[in-house]
Amino acid sequence: MSEPGSARGQTQTGARRFISGVVEGFYGRPWTMEQRTELFKREQKWGLNTYLYAPKDDYKHRMYWRDLYSPQEAEQLIALISAAKKHDIEFIYAISPGLDVTFSNPKEVAALKRKLDQVKEFGCRSFSLLFDDIETEMCPADKQAFSSFAHAQVAITNAVYQHLGEPETFLFCPTDYCAAFCTPSVSQSAYLHTVGEKLLPGVDILWTGPKVVSHKISVESIEEVSSVLKRAPVIWDNIHANDYDPQRLFLGPFKDRPTELIPKLRGVLTNPNCEFYPNFVAIHTLATWCKATTDEGQRDVEMGDEEQDPCYSPQKALTLALTDWLQEFLSTDQSGARLKKESSDEEPMQTDMGESAYVPGPGENPLYTAEPLTLDDLKLLSDLFYLPYEHGPTARTMLQELDWLKNNSRAAAAETDKTAEWCSRAQQFDGMCEAVVQMFNRLSNAPNRSILYDLYNYICDIKSGVGLARAYVKTLGGQGQPSAQIMNDDPEPWGFRGGLSGEFQRMLPCHGNRDLFRHPPMTEVYCMRPYCPEDKTEVQMIFREMQGEEGGKGPLLTQPPLICDSLSAGEIPPSPQCALVLEDEIGVCGYALAVTDARPAAAKIQRAVSDSVFKDFPSLVTVQVLPRVTDPSPAKRMIGRLLSSIRSSGSRGVFCELRQSDRRMLDFYTKLGSFKPIKMAGLPRDIVAMGTSL
Repeated sequence: MSEPGSARGQTQTGARRFISGVVEGFYGRPWTMEQRTELFKREQKWGLNTYLYAPKDDYKHRMYWRDLYSPQEAEQLIALISAAKKHDIEFIYAISPGLDVTFSNPKEVAALKRKLDQVKEFGCRSFSLLFDDIETEMCPADKQAFSSFAHAQVAITNAVYQHLGEPETFLFCPTDYCAAFCTPSVSQSAYLHTVGEKLLPGVDILWTGPKVVSHKISVESIEEVSSVLKRAPVIWDNIHANDYDPQRLFLGPFKDRPTELIPKLRGVLTNPNCEFYPNFVAIHTLATWCKATTDEGQRDVEMGDEEQDPCYSPQKALTLALTDWLQEFLSTDQSGARLKKESSDEEPMQTDMGESAYVPGPGENPLYTAEPLTLDDLKLLSDLFYLPYEHGPTARTMLQELDWLKNNSRAAAAETDKTAEWCSRAQQFDGMCEAVVQMFNRLSNAPNRSILYDLYNYICDIKSGVGLARAYVKTLGGQGQPSAQIMNDDPEPWGFRGGLSGEFQRMLPCHGNRDLFRHPPMTEVYCMRPYCPEDKTEVQMIFREMQGEEGGKGPLLTQPPLICDSLSAGEIPPSPQCALVLEDEIGVCGYALAVTDARPAAAKIQRAVSDSVFKDFPSLVTVQVLPRVTDPSPAKRMIGRLLSSIRSSGSRGVFCELRQSDRRMLDFYTKLGSFKPIKMAGLPRDIVAMGTSL
């Protein structure tokens, strides 16, 4: 076995070739035989050499691993293995017995050998045993036979490897296949140490990096795991995998893996998007990366001085991939060609083939003609569906502009010098939205329908999302009536995205805190916890400070009292489970308090409130944070938690009172969206009441 530093060798000198290619290892509908054959052609053309067959939803790969293939299935696999050989692609057959195998039962081991012997008869010479995504608890029989789960896996893997004649390529996927799964760490993992020491040296080990979906893979991290495994790993790279989120697609370049990794690895396999055709970019850019340290790679993509890696530029590799992909979009797809061929002996469906083309008359609608797709369209598409940890440059700009336009609309309306800038940036944002719409139109009319059908749900979704944002900005700018899609209490179904999954997420306190675009970027760390009696003094100090006192001396008697003042001042205790405080590094910096029955608080300041108001809004809430808390998110989370507790108490509504001079809190409640102004008879002139139904 080569040492980690010499894994990448030349085949003519005896060292095994660097494994590079694609693993079909995702959850979901497997690719078709035709798509896999197309993949082999692309891999050969781009210089990749391997295909790992491991679709999770092929029953006989995973769930029914003991069952032999039927004659019809065998015929398909034989044809597929033959197609891979034809294109000089190493076909690795993987099997996942870990869901229910009894490692200590000789019949189980025999069943596994029998299954792989059958695939060997099909012409396959390379194999893989996968033990990923399974329970780590052994059955009683295995606990008696093996000292650990790792020993059980290694025993069966070594037995099968030797039974097959120690094939040149044999891959093993551990249960702890990334650093995040290792206990307590990679270097101290008993599981990995057992695998490294006991697994025969000719067996290679798959590894996904620091995480299941690794943002970056460093040279140091690979050196560490190589030392434990006593061999260079093969990276199973999930950077373009999308089987964990049906609303995401990844069309960005292979990146954040330095080319210095290449000599320290046995190989790299990408496990990409579930949809076959959108993987053009993922596989093309991986191929460019794999060639980066060769003269051929240097000719493919010349690096600029600005690049961190002197051998590989993700942006230039992306442009190269998109340029080639454009030609695929503009060619008629094979399914269309087959359809024409099959129906050539039939009567033509069109009956007017001999007639001249329709020409509209004067004053009539001109014929609709779609403009051809451009490279800029594909660059925009890639930017909108970039990578798991990163949006593309255009997408980031659109988010930043929308954030700015939203936060500065009030200032633009009040200040003449700000109005021109706001309008200019709003117009630019609208232009970016229009570019998305035009990209969608040109994609929808591209000749290659196979690619379009894989992309359609995603581009339709982003077009709708951009359309909602576009309408919202126009509303902020006062252009026409407020958009019914986003401002109406009863919108059409396309006005609220995400279905049940979206509703669950929006109800959770941390929803959005992992968005790639932070609104606004969070720099401080805040702790939200339940209020306790010891916090009373801190809350009173914040209350007095926000009342505008000088050094805590005497209240401003000229201001009419608010119903919630007695709650903030500690004169009335909050209801159980209805009090929270916010802390930062300095100390308590905010609070949110509520009473489920507001009548005693109103009576304390002798405020007459009608029964109809208390019927709809029986509960009272007050929120306050110090000016040093510039991020509105913690206050939003506090009030979200508070409203949930009030709702649990059986209350049907909650209200708050604010001074018109308190622009900060008025703006806060207004932007929450759920609180609306309510009419209360006898309200002092300077006080505003807002309420929300629960």
